[in-house]
Amino acid sequence: MQKGASKGGVVTTAGSVEAVRALARASRVLERASGELSLAHYRVLSAIASGDERASRVASRLALGKPTVSAAVETLVQRGLLIRSVVEGDQRVAALHLTPEGFALLDRVEAEMIRRIDDLCARTPDGTQLLESLAWLGAAIDDMQAQRAAERRGG
Repeated sequence: MQKGASKGGVVTTAGSVEAVRALARASRVLERASGELSLAHYRVLSAIASGDERASRVASRLALGKPTVSAAVETLVQRGLLIRSVVEGDQRVAALHLTPEGFALLDRVEAEMIRRIDDLCARTPDGTQLLESLAWLGAAIDDMQAQRAAERRGG
C-alpha cells in the first residue's frame, strides 16, 4: 500500500504498516522467550503481580473476557502458580495471589524476555529511545482502556 493510501476508509502509511508488523513479530519473540509459560498466562500472572487481585480487574486490564481469565486462572492454580483467598466481607469474590513458585517462574520468564528485548534494542540506532517509546505505548494502552471502561460505565 502506498504512503497515505486508504484501505476501508482508514488512511495508512508504510511506516504504520511496518510498525504493526514489527509489533506482531516482537510479540512472537516474547512468546518464544516465555517457554515455560504461554504469553496469555504470562499476561495474567504479571497483571496479578502488579496488584490486580481480582479476576474481573485482570480481565478489564487485559481487555479479555471473564471466562477467558477464569480459565487461565484455573490452569495457573492447578499448576501451583496462583492461589485464591477469600476477600473479607465479600464471600463471592476471591483474591488472587502468586505463590512463591509463581513469582519464581515470572522472574525467570521476565528475565529471558528482558534479555531478548535488550538484544533487539542493541540492534537499533537508539535502543534507549526504543525502550522509552515502548513504555509510552504501554501507558497509552492503559489510558485507552481506562477511557473505554469509563465510556461503558457511562462516565
